[in-house]
Amino acid sequence: MATCEVCGNDYAMSFVVETAGVRHVFDSFECAIHRLAPVCEHCSCKIIGHGVEAAGHFFCCASCAAAKGAKGLVDHV
Repeated sequence: MATCEVCGNDYAMSFVVETAGVRHVFDSFECAIHRLAPVCEHCSCKIIGHGVEAAGHFFCCASCAAAKGAKGLVDHV
């Protein structure tokens, strides 16, 4: 068993995510998202999907990017 670094739950089915050379242990995707997902710089929601990037800034969608002044970004559906 391993202990989730977010909630502290010692869980038999925990999993490891390695990103940028750092190892993280979680007991759920919810905890992994809480710790690792970037945050939209306009509305502050967690970016779980693709999101968009403009000049090094991350947004959940083109609408949020445009609200912060980004030009030419579109959401794909």
